[in-house]
Amino acid sequence: MKYPLRNLVYEKVRQAGTMTDADLMSALSKDGVTLADAEFNKVLLDLEIYGLIRVSWVTKEKRRVELVAQS
Repeated sequence: MKYPLRNLVYEKVRQAGTMTDADLMSALSKDGVTLADAEFNKVLLDLEIYGLIRVSWVTKEKRRVELVAQS
């Protein structure tokens, strides 16, 4: 059974609390999950729409991904 990408990304953010998008991508790649940038952005947007995470720009190239819901 394949674990949904949304759940994998949410679990990584939940474990870390706050991380950059580059750190999140490297953590996922260590687990053997490779995502295209468009797919990664869609997963982050979905989780943000669900109210589980918050994504904000730190610099022009870096984004901060933080946990919102404590469930």
